[in-house]
Amino acid sequence: MLHNIARFSQCRRKAHHILPHLNCASRRRSLATASLETPEVDVALSTGRVLKISSGKYARFADGCAVVTIGDTAVMVTAVAKQKSQNASFLPLVVDYRQKSAAAGRIPTNFLRRELGPSEKEILSARLVDRSIRPLFPAEFRYDTQIVCNMLAIDSANPPDVQAINGASAALALSDIPWNGPVGAVRVGLVDNEVIVNPTRKEMQLSALDLVITATRQNLVVMLEGRGNVVNENELRMAIKKGTKEAQHIVNGIERLQKSFGKPKRPLEPLPAVDEAIQNAVRTMSEMRLREIFHDHSHDKFSRDQAVSKARTDTIDKVWSSYPTVDPAVISETFNKFVKSVFREMLLEENRRCDGRGLDDLRKISCSVNLHKPLHGSALFQRGQTQVFCTVALDSPESALRLDPIASLDSGMKSKNFFLHYEFPPYATGETGKIGPIGRREIGHGALAERGLVPIIPNEHPFTVRLTSEVLESNGSSSMATVCAGSMALMDAGVPVQEAAAGVAIGLITKYENDDTKHLQDYRILTDLLGIEDYMGDMDMKVAGTRRGMTAIQADIKVPGIPLKVVMEALQKSMEARFKILDLMDETIGAARTVRKDCWPVTDRLVIEAHQRSRLLGPGGTNLRRLYLETGVQLTPDDETSFRMFAPSEAAMHEAKEYLENLLKAEKIPDLEFGAIYTARIVELRDTGVMVTLYPSMPPTLLHNSQLDQRKIAHPSALGLQVGTEIQVKYFGRDPVSGYMRLSRKVLQGPATAMIRNLDRPTAATAAGGTNQTNGGVEDVKS
Repeated sequence: MLHNIARFSQCRRKAHHILPHLNCASRRRSLATASLETPEVDVALSTGRVLKISSGKYARFADGCAVVTIGDTAVMVTAVAKQKSQNASFLPLVVDYRQKSAAAGRIPTNFLRRELGPSEKEILSARLVDRSIRPLFPAEFRYDTQIVCNMLAIDSANPPDVQAINGASAALALSDIPWNGPVGAVRVGLVDNEVIVNPTRKEMQLSALDLVITATRQNLVVMLEGRGNVVNENELRMAIKKGTKEAQHIVNGIERLQKSFGKPKRPLEPLPAVDEAIQNAVRTMSEMRLREIFHDHSHDKFSRDQAVSKARTDTIDKVWSSYPTVDPAVISETFNKFVKSVFREMLLEENRRCDGRGLDDLRKISCSVNLHKPLHGSALFQRGQTQVFCTVALDSPESALRLDPIASLDSGMKSKNFFLHYEFPPYATGETGKIGPIGRREIGHGALAERGLVPIIPNEHPFTVRLTSEVLESNGSSSMATVCAGSMALMDAGVPVQEAAAGVAIGLITKYENDDTKHLQDYRILTDLLGIEDYMGDMDMKVAGTRRGMTAIQADIKVPGIPLKVVMEALQKSMEARFKILDLMDETIGAARTVRKDCWPVTDRLVIEAHQRSRLLGPGGTNLRRLYLETGVQLTPDDETSFRMFAPSEAAMHEAKEYLENLLKAEKIPDLEFGAIYTARIVELRDTGVMVTLYPSMPPTLLHNSQLDQRKIAHPSALGLQVGTEIQVKYFGRDPVSGYMRLSRKVLQGPATAMIRNLDRPTAATAAGGTNQTNGGVEDVKS
């Protein structure tokens, strides 16, 4: 038995030596096989750069996963959809975009040193991805779906947000989730009138345009978003065409990847079919009534909604009484679809809108400025039933919005001296609701309006500007009304804007052959969009700009892409409408710009001597805090002797200057002449020398032992010096580093070569107005 145990132990030891080699060999074979089967495609862009899309290595439990790499920036995107529908009436799609600090080799600077809630940049990037993929989901697909964009690595040249769109497109295309993609996205810049595709961060600093374009097959545009430094419309059209063409390379690359490695799409559960008799009953009961409502141009937002709601209630009651076995929710859904159909048909047939306007007409516009005296700037803009109130607050440069390190890396800015805050309270639509943390919609609308106004604000502005927009009434395009009101409020606040900016929303109604979204049969473009037209229509394109060109654009498209021809026509309509709005704004703001307000803040500069700095600051900065509390004036040091002064008003500045003058009054000294001889009084004996003063209010300065006598001495008492003794010293200016006086006694031990000046007290002759030369040439001068 012992022999068998020994043989078993020996075999076991051999197995330990053999198994690692077998495991390594099998692992190498499996990795080699996996590398051959790893889905991967390289997309060559027109700029010569390569976009790499891969899958199959990470997050294999997800329905779809793709990693997009350009340069050293890598973005992983996963797509997961539930297998069972939640019986929702819409697509419950959620996009999460997380910009990890570790991807940039940084540590978060918050207290916990970890990523917390989504930042504004992350929310805006998530909305960018959402609007790029949502239009291509089938109408029957109503499953909970989540797209997660995770930054694996971020370099200093390639922004990751656009690649997140391509990653989401690839992940959905490779997954079994039903989706009518893929799409491709590129960023387009404009440098020296040349269109650049996917520019680097360094190139973006020189670019007049930052435009993200998402497109699908056949050059159909799915999403637009961007900003421009007053870009001409012709250059904008050229950039959109170039970006759409470039996106086709990415679409083709994802299609090749999908064809070789994509999963079969899961079968869709068709929506419950509504009996034809129910549809005919709804049509019979409501068609004429709905047409009368939409023909009645006297309706406003609420009266029209109430009339349609009453028609819905009556129709449901009548149809349900005839078909009691049918669920009222099914009848309501059928009615809603029919309302949309009637609304669109009437627009296409009559070229007349529900409020009586033509396709290119603007709503009635009124605006006013300088509404409240204490405000630095204010404006009210009313367009139809959309009303926006904007205020401007000017503050010191220290109030600038500081960005976190990752946002700074992405944007190239450490702080923003102009920012816009957009508020959309519930009462703006006549509803009740909780007013709390700002939502994603408000962040998106505020960012769009801010992009529309940034180009008109001068770069070198002495103040931090905060523009607050509060939507008081909303019936379409409140973000573009914010651009109009914000532009006037900035002018009312005295900000030297280059020119006024305005914005307008453009809508679209389409008709396809046999409901095939690939063949557009007819369409209508709507200028100055209403809320109901946005809800019933297929596009909401917001364009802001000046008379010279575009400053911001955002296109939300609800159909799976629109042709370039329609996009170009919509841009032309927006430019024509913008000029009309600017004419009305100029009439309002023209006279107000010449009025200067007493409440406007002012700036100035204070320059002091280096030795006065301690007296100005006070112990622990108490003097500066007292100045701020008493006058509201802030002092910010530029260097050792120069300070920037910010005052909330002209009166506060005068009060602060008076305070500073009294504070530094005791520090005023006579002009000392370099090389002159002065009478100094000893106030203290030290081992290193004596502390002397040249005039009564002077802080004592050290006269070192080495400058007391030609001989080397160890203590001032060796020369018989005492406190109160007056000696003659020569002045050699101030030390450039410490600001202390440079004095010497030993250089005077030879024959006197200059007048000796006594700044401590006058003689009888000088007090009488004359000049007295006594005591061997010593001149007494009153300080």
